[in-house]
Amino acid sequence: MIRYLLLLVTSVALFSPSFAQDLKSQIDEQAQALEEQVVAWRRDIHQYPELSNREFRTAEKVAEHLKSLDIEITTKVAHTGVVGVLKGGQPGPVVALRADMDALPVTERVDIPYASKEIGEYNGEEVGVMHACGHDTHVAILMGAVQVLSDMRADLKGTVKFIFQPAEEGAPNGEEGGAELMVREGVLTSPNVDVIFGLHINSKTEVNTIGYRPEGTMAGVDRLEIKIKGAQTHGAYPWAGVDPIVTASQIVLGLQTIVSRNLEIIKAPAVVTIGKIDGGVRSNIIPEEVSMIGTIRSLDPEMQDKIHRRIREIATNIGESAGAEVEVIINKGYPVTYNDPKLTAQMVGTLQEVAGEDNVFLRYPVTGAEDFSFFAQEVPGFFFFLGGMPAGMNPEEAAPHHTPDFFIDDSGLTLGVRALSRLTVDYMDQYEPEMGK
Repeated sequence: MIRYLLLLVTSVALFSPSFAQDLKSQIDEQAQALEEQVVAWRRDIHQYPELSNREFRTAEKVAEHLKSLDIEITTKVAHTGVVGVLKGGQPGPVVALRADMDALPVTERVDIPYASKEIGEYNGEEVGVMHACGHDTHVAILMGAVQVLSDMRADLKGTVKFIFQPAEEGAPNGEEGGAELMVREGVLTSPNVDVIFGLHINSKTEVNTIGYRPEGTMAGVDRLEIKIKGAQTHGAYPWAGVDPIVTASQIVLGLQTIVSRNLEIIKAPAVVTIGKIDGGVRSNIIPEEVSMIGTIRSLDPEMQDKIHRRIREIATNIGESAGAEVEVIINKGYPVTYNDPKLTAQMVGTLQEVAGEDNVFLRYPVTGAEDFSFFAQEVPGFFFFLGGMPAGMNPEEAAPHHTPDFFIDDSGLTLGVRALSRLTVDYMDQYEPEMGK
């Protein structure tokens, strides 16, 4: 009887708050011990970046790491993706953690020992390749979290699914890829994911800080194409034709009234940008056709629909008034990256514990886009931003993402490892079966 009581007391102690606190301390200690390794992973991946759907070396590095930790893996998901499954020692929810792996067609200009010298091919052109958006840090951080969580697998109250995703920046022309393809291939099933967490490094936010926002946190993005057909004529006799260049110019100006005059901008931000106009071959010929391409950003589905409608109305009516034919093509891209409000409220306390309450802040929505949105459409998601700017630097002097001078301070990566690991353990600890229904 005494032996039975001792076993019972021991069992209760294992699942007491002090035991949970021990796990948290273990995460902090292991993440700190892994700091040099995580930085080394990041710098290696940074030095050898790979474009979307071509992340072969990165995927192999990830797969080898997961195999070394005896984690069940699946490779070649959505072309080059790697998915690992870690089954905890106790029943519970399935928590997914995601990192994107691809780089950009940008030539690096930063003077660091591990700068990229890689050359690749992007849509038929030879380009420099650089991790100019910090996906190298995401991969290294998640590799660190994999190791931390695998070392405590016997104590985990559930299962962790590690998603290393290709092609967040968009698949090459003629190919599919990214989160949307991973979802179609069943990455959120077998086992079925209950929630998903992800992070993004930010070059203009100081290291060891975390920003977040409930509901719409990053914009939905659509691709816009407008084709204008006029009537070609000599540049000296414009009245003899229909000028698609003048028509295009009026359309560009007209589109700018959508955000400034048609949208309730205090509700949510939006952007309509024309990024390229193509038409004509020489100075004295008015061409027959002009084409334009651009991007639409919105954080509200109703506003998104209104933007689409107004673009068609403005472009076609201006074209008609000029005697030109106008075709508007809108291809929907990434949805709004939406943070589940209940999940966000539930987990913000974890981020505050990990980073310190003063270092966690509510941020403005971002008109950039993220295909994490496809995961968050299927299951509750929480996507937050990790500081990567050197401490004390003026954000106005920090290079933005997608530029040759983009730079991330490695000293903030350990906070990322701790945050993803703690979110996992804390969610499992708070989970009740009805939460997943």
